[in-house]
Amino acid sequence: MSFQRTTEQPSHYRHLEKMSVQEILSNINQEDKTVPQAVEQALPQVEKLVTVIADKMLAGGRLFYMGAGTSGRLGIVDASECPPTFGVPFGLVIGLIAGGDTAIRRAVEFAEDDKEQGWKDLLAHNITEKDVVVGIAASGTTPYVIGALNKCREEGIVTGSISCNAGSPVSAAADYPIEVVVGPEFVTGSTRMKSGTAQKLVLNMISTAVMIQLGRVEDNKMVNMQLTNDKLVDRGVRMLMGQLGLEDYEQAKELLLQAGSVKQAMEAYRK
Repeated sequence: MSFQRTTEQPSHYRHLEKMSVQEILSNINQEDKTVPQAVEQALPQVEKLVTVIADKMLAGGRLFYMGAGTSGRLGIVDASECPPTFGVPFGLVIGLIAGGDTAIRRAVEFAEDDKEQGWKDLLAHNITEKDVVVGIAASGTTPYVIGALNKCREEGIVTGSISCNAGSPVSAAADYPIEVVVGPEFVTGSTRMKSGTAQKLVLNMISTAVMIQLGRVEDNKMVNMQLTNDKLVDRGVRMLMGQLGLEDYEQAKELLLQAGSVKQAMEAYRK
């Protein structure tokens, strides 16, 4: 399949090493400003994927992200933040990266080139037709991701993708492709920059919108967040005071800690 990799096109800027620090920062910032506009163009694609993920998860399914390098790490970040933010179980949203956990901190050579390993990694989590698998690949050509998505399709598992090149192989392998075409990077080919930012923005949208659809947010509050440190306990107490009209901080704190979450505390108080 022939397509143009805009992520690999030469930077709009030359002789970066001759720029002052101010010029480097200003030019990076100018490039970054274009990313939200590119994401906006892809919103209809994002909506379709979010809708099918929410439907699958409401029916008992899970969400898998998978990628290599920066793309894989971004998926792991988004997955790991769902339990503390929305109070869902670990294992409901799962991030997989080519090369395994070692690759989270240190690149594993050629791991992304293995077109069979992605499916093996999914099998290790007992993937089923209830689940949704979203492949993340800035270039849109990562064999680890494409191989897994193709196998998912054979097995009747719904697939999505997030890439930054139009008409890429990963889009062809996905039922619900998202293409955020951000153009050439400030440093030619460095897709951890604009492409990574675009992927992070889309992942934020996917997980947040899905969790709202699952009822994990009320009004605009994280009522199911985990109370894992003093900051979050304090946030929960103040949230509870505002929602219930309580004036006594210690009373609200005791109610919160006994219940275990803002949502459960509100339900207990209203009984």
